[in-house]
Amino acid sequence: METRKEHWEKVYATKQPHEVSWAQELPKTSLDFVHSFNLPKTASIIDIGGGDSKLVDYLLDEGFENVSVLDISEKAIERAKQRLGEKSS
Repeated sequence: METRKEHWEKVYATKQPHEVSWAQELPKTSLDFVHSFNLPKTASIIDIGGGDSKLVDYLLDEGFENVSVLDISEKAIERAKQRLGEKSS
């Protein structure tokens, strides 16, 4: 039987963001939620289950400094690092 981790590794190894139902080019609801707190740009923010979410991209572009992404899939994190390039450090 396939574990949850194996399932998500397979999803991220075989599908692109446009091939899944949950991916959004603009994560408006999440951005609105973060903005509602009027956080300082130094606030620590973690996107749990971030996968291919572009929330981190937008937050970094807005100047947030301490943004982390957590996902069960190493492939998802690798893809995010590739997408973000130098911003991912």
